[in-house]
Amino acid sequence: MSFRFRAIAAAMLSLATLATGGLAQAADLPVKAAKKASDLPFFLVIDNRVTFSYIFDASQPGAWSARPDGSIDSKTTKQVYSFTHFDAWAYGTNFFTISMFKSDHNDPAGPCTNAGTIFGAPATCAGATEIYGLFRSTFGWNELFDTKTFTAGPLHNISFEVGMDANTENRYFGAAKRDVVGGLQFAFDLPYKGYINVAPLVYWEFANHNSFSQCGLFGPGVPGVTCLADGNTSFKPTWAVEINYYMDLGFLPPNMQYFSISGRAGWYGKKGTDTEPLPASVANGVYPTKVELNSEPIRLTMDASKAIWGEKYSHFVDVWVAYRYWQNKFGLDHNNAVGCTTLVGGARVSTGSCTESSLYSGITVKF
Repeated sequence: MSFRFRAIAAAMLSLATLATGGLAQAADLPVKAAKKASDLPFFLVIDNRVTFSYIFDASQPGAWSARPDGSIDSKTTKQVYSFTHFDAWAYGTNFFTISMFKSDHNDPAGPCTNAGTIFGAPATCAGATEIYGLFRSTFGWNELFDTKTFTAGPLHNISFEVGMDANTENRYFGAAKRDVVGGLQFAFDLPYKGYINVAPLVYWEFANHNSFSQCGLFGPGVPGVTCLADGNTSFKPTWAVEINYYMDLGFLPPNMQYFSISGRAGWYGKKGTDTEPLPASVANGVYPTKVELNSEPIRLTMDASKAIWGEKYSHFVDVWVAYRYWQNKFGLDHNNAVGCTTLVGGARVSTGSCTESSLYSGITVKF
């Protein structure tokens, strides 16, 4: 197994805590792999892992409470339980992750709502639970066309990339996201056998749900004009750019070469209004969406199993700490959208619930 495949499998774990978008890895086989495929096992690499992680200061649009001094508390801790699968075959790679996010009381399960939403109940209900799944597949051009044409200088390969995301949750909001992505991925080499992948994509969130836009909640309304009959939204296709990287800290002394860094970032373009297909209307609380940034700029990983048991057990047990930054969550305008703001003295102010800036940490076990 090549170092790059092993590094890819390890770095894919940074995707297990995605919310809106994910990042897949490049297909990286030697140029002759296509001709020799019949002599090789169908899967060249199979890598399965489980992760427990903890997000210290997560946020959720519309979920906030008022402190005794009147200030706004828009933070919630989240426990995350994840399973990830990565495999490589003759022409590409496949990545799948499914995660369960368990919030604290400040992000309550439905039908409860906290002080930040329409019913004004105290934030003492059970925390919400969300299940989120994502897959990405790549098909390398060097492998498909049996050529070295797409390897030049730092460029390692170009691949087709496809994927899908889906979630379900028990918040009052009742999100049920379904989206597809498709495009290209450009894989580049970094020092110390690392890599960085850049994927320009088309992103289409073709289905979701929003209980707050459903007709009857604030009066009968006009379906398709002021409210949605069933609360189901369908957004416009838009652009996306997903980036991820991985690099061992090979400049460290040999007795300290247990550390690596990785990270990711995803930008997702405007996709209509925040309750598409309803038209924008300040009176009805419908605003245009904004460009969304979902990122983990840096993750520091210690290969604990290698440090304890040696190279043979590299990345069987990883412990890590990371920083997470998410702006305009789910495309909501963090300065204007109803789910991101509240009225204070007659003026609409941001609650901070649509921006996430948090440290988080976890442990990952390969099996």
